[in-house]
Amino acid sequence: MRSVNKVVLIGNLTRDPEMRSTTNEQHITIFGLATNREWTTQDNRRQQSAEFHDIVCWGRLAERADQYLRKGKFIYVEGYIKTRSWDDSTGLKRFRTEIVAEDIIMLDKRPEANTQDKPQSEYQDYMPEGVSLANADEQSLTENS
Repeated sequence: MRSVNKVVLIGNLTRDPEMRSTTNEQHITIFGLATNREWTTQDNRRQQSAEFHDIVCWGRLAERADQYLRKGKFIYVEGYIKTRSWDDSTGLKRFRTEIVAEDIIMLDKRPEANTQDKPQSEYQDYMPEGVSLANADEQSLTENS
């Protein structure tokens, strides 16, 4: 029987991305994402809850995430769930569930570059709204900036 492991999240980064390299020079970037849920109870009270997700990017997507994403940015993430396990220093088995990103799209609108309160240099690494970090080529990234 066929199964599906697909995750789609829309939320805000909870921290700046951290990029590292594996021993064989593969880039990996990790960051946190918060998603919110709102609902109304039967007695008409509004309720809210937040979920926090660990997002992992590999390769070129990791490089672009590190370059363009910052804490607070509003993004779309598409990927799959992966649970890792390891034994800690005391011999206790540990588990961590992460979302491995296959695509990321910036949802924030790019600020106007002619605003007087921010220098032009703040906009040079801004990812254009709606452009896929995974699928965009370098030319389309620079054309839309």
